[in-house]
Amino acid sequence: MASQQPSQRPDCWSCQHFAVSWDPRLPYSCKLMGFKSKRAPCLEVASADGRSCMGYSRKALLVANGRSGSSGVNGGVAHLPAL
Repeated sequence: MASQQPSQRPDCWSCQHFAVSWDPRLPYSCKLMGFKSKRAPCLEVASADGRSCMGYSRKALLVANGRSGSSGVNGGVAHLPAL
């Protein structure tokens, strides 16, 4: 399930399960574990369990114009052609 390097700490912002919630009191969410929190979910998991998040899975990069990454004018976001 997890694709985490042993030497890396999970970063929710690069995890496919991370989401920003609609609730201003609990703005961050982990879709895998099903909870919202004031802090990044990986910090909540570490404080509750004492270990790094085991559910971390790096987001897949979108590909635009045959290139991957987040550089360029469109920030690496693929756009649909105009109709």
